[in-house]
Amino acid sequence: MSSAQSGTPTLDAAKKTGFATSSGLELDEMTGSHVAGHIDLGPQHHTPWGIVHGGVYTTAIESAASVGASAAVRGRGMVAVGLTNTTHFLRSLTSGTVFVDAVPVNQGRTQQLWRVDIADDEGRLIAHGEVRLQNVEAPPR
Repeated sequence: MSSAQSGTPTLDAAKKTGFATSSGLELDEMTGSHVAGHIDLGPQHHTPWGIVHGGVYTTAIESAASVGASAAVRGRGMVAVGLTNTTHFLRSLTSGTVFVDAVPVNQGRTQQLWRVDIADDEGRLIAHGEVRLQNVEAPPR
């Protein structure tokens, strides 16, 4: 399920990768200029205090930025790997669906910067993050 252009994953392949999938992130759209997805939150995402763990949001932010940035450089036989992830937690939740929306701020030859927002089903911003990524040669698959 890799792209014929290189070893970078397609949307279908990205939807089936282990770590992000285990967090509940479902990708609905993936291009080199926009990534959208959602997570149906439940008890499996809770801290011992009954609220959603911040790592769920951090994982979604890193994953959305990485697949979008990789899609942007797929035609060059490259993938993008995270250098920094800054996540701001703005509201706590216990359940519901959150929506992940990622867009590039800058897409350079060697690095990219992506902005990712996570909102609840009422449109309230729950978490916000930025991920800086390095464009590197895709590993053989």
